[in-house]
Amino acid sequence: MGGLLQGCKLREAFERNTEASLGLWQCLPGANVSRTLARAEGVDWVLIDCEHGNIDDAAMHDAIPAVAACGPSPIVRVPDMQGWMIKRALDAGAHGVLVPLLRTVDEAKNVVAAAKFPPQGRRGLGSPFAMERFNPVPTMTEYLQQANGSLLTMVQIETAEALEAVDEIAAVPGIDVLFIGPFDLGNNIGYPILDGVMQPQLEEAIDRVFQAAKQSGKKCGVFTTSTEQARMYAEKGYHMISIGLDVSILQAALPGRVDAVRGASAQGGVKGFYG
Repeated sequence: MGGLLQGCKLREAFERNTEASLGLWQCLPGANVSRTLARAEGVDWVLIDCEHGNIDDAAMHDAIPAVAACGPSPIVRVPDMQGWMIKRALDAGAHGVLVPLLRTVDEAKNVVAAAKFPPQGRRGLGSPFAMERFNPVPTMTEYLQQANGSLLTMVQIETAEALEAVDEIAAVPGIDVLFIGPFDLGNNIGYPILDGVMQPQLEEAIDRVFQAAKQSGKKCGVFTTSTEQARMYAEKGYHMISIGLDVSILQAALPGRVDAVRGASAQGGVKGFYG
């Protein structure tokens, strides 16, 4: 029953542990969007955002194989921590799930149970699609035997309750990654990010999550809004860093195009929704 599913690029990056694993965020639906993001050089994963993105269940089922076929790992942020949502993402072939707005240790344990086959959890077996997102394609028996040790279970630390219990959450068996959502974390601890400015208290909270992950031998990820910020977290030793979101990339690329064509001075540098 040993062995790991092959082709999980994010897990392989974690195992090498030589540098931060970089990825992109998909909020717009469409397999062509997925492929465009997944073909970006140096990207290990694409996160398919079913929480805040314009991606429903059908669009998720289109995005996962499109990303996997290009090489990076498809990771799904589910809308909520309900078990059926986790099952749908993994049954579609996701290499991992990211669960938002975690609050307690018991919730972390329930997330693990939903993501794992028995005896570690309660996930049901039966998807005809999940195996095809790995290379070489495993049999259903191989998938059953290897999925628990191969697929990544990630939780977002972005509430005051989760921050208070972060050491205990990090120690939960089966939790692989603590992922920091700085915007909601700032909102929930009373130090929101306003006009792109992060308060020292929020920076301290983010570092507390990172230290908790290190203490338990887990990985730590973070959402960033600029290349400078991403580089800073990479230099600090963060393991998983989001370096761009499809909508924000479009917003940053568009300003000044019309003026440039018409001969006026370009007015580039307009920021996206995230600063």
